[in-house]
Amino acid sequence: MSAQKQAAVKRITPPDIRARKSGEPLVCLTAYDAPTAALLDEHCDLLLVGDSVGMVVHGLPNTIPVTLDMMILHGQAVMRGSNRALVCVDMPFSTYEASKEQAFENASRVLRETGCQAIKVESGVFIADTIRYLAERAIPVIGHVGLRPQAALAEGGFKAKGRDDASRRRVIEEAVAADEAGAFAIVIEGVAEDLAAEITAQVKAPTIGIGASAKCDGQILVTQDMLGLFDWTPRFVKRYADLKSAMSDGVKAYAEDVRARRFPGPDEVYAPKKR
Repeated sequence: MSAQKQAAVKRITPPDIRARKSGEPLVCLTAYDAPTAALLDEHCDLLLVGDSVGMVVHGLPNTIPVTLDMMILHGQAVMRGSNRALVCVDMPFSTYEASKEQAFENASRVLRETGCQAIKVESGVFIADTIRYLAERAIPVIGHVGLRPQAALAEGGFKAKGRDDASRRRVIEEAVAADEAGAFAIVIEGVAEDLAAEITAQVKAPTIGIGASAKCDGQILVTQDMLGLFDWTPRFVKRYADLKSAMSDGVKAYAEDVRARRFPGPDEVYAPKKR
């Protein structure tokens, strides 16, 4: 795309996302690099540079070791590859919990160094004041309730939430607190279907489900899960492709051609200059 055409494309904004409440469902996926972002951009309203990059790209066991520098690096790549979708970058573990001031310093650095349009925080009730503090200082925030990956160690793993009365009340409280604090959208992850529908009806911000309900205002998945790049995917993921097999077949064919000296062939080499 030419520079003139890129300049003419209007990137989706937080108010645009908020205006989609109860409208056409929001299409959201994760992105961690420029080529993937470029492919997704045409089809998605929101690209999330998730801290899931730690597991999906870097092979880490969970999201805890992900650093702010990692998120900024991947955020910059996604911004380079996209020009239409809103780009939101996750705030990684330990970069926003200590104080509102810590959260503002780190969130403003993410926006400044990546050019992204928003940040996301996992929204326990205690984070509501931080969301309000950021929103009042012109930092657009997406909340995240239900199954919160950064809390998985404390909660004994990646387990669905809201399946009993106490857990249900806690997730609703988290969502309402994030909504009232000024989050312009809320991710709901890994909760009972009826709970996600109840939260969606109760909050003003659009909800984005992952392992939640089709009644959410939008959906998000980890792109590599949805495209079948791994042997195992969570039960809430629908595989729309089988890239692992396609990539394996391609690499196998390449290896066979190299070993048989079929590659490079006449079409892949440079002929000497005529004298």
